[in-house]
Amino acid sequence: MRKFHAKANTTRRVAGKMNKTEQAYAALLEERKKAGEIHHYQFEAAKLRLADNTSYCPDFMVVDKDGYIEWHEVKGFWHQAGRIKIKVAADIHPYFRFVAIQYKKKTWIYEEF
Repeated sequence: MRKFHAKANTTRRVAGKMNKTEQAYAALLEERKKAGEIHHYQFEAAKLRLADNTSYCPDFMVVDKDGYIEWHEVKGFWHQAGRIKIKVAADIHPYFRFVAIQYKKKTWIYEEF
């Protein structure tokens, strides 16, 4: 009997390293910073606790020009678990703004939670 191993089509994300979509969004944030639209941004700045043994690390912390903190989640494709985590985070932390950004058909699509 011949043995074979299934190979995954995708690679696992490495913590602390941006994928290509996140890199493109970081470039957009840098443009917004230079234009004075935002004050600061940082990749994977914090991990938010959602429940026992459950946390959520948003892709970007963005400080707007008025000093308010927003959490931006960048996706090429949404999995159900990711959508649930951002909704729970928005419910637990109503004093922050949570924004999902998806790159589709060469357009950035924004969704606020």
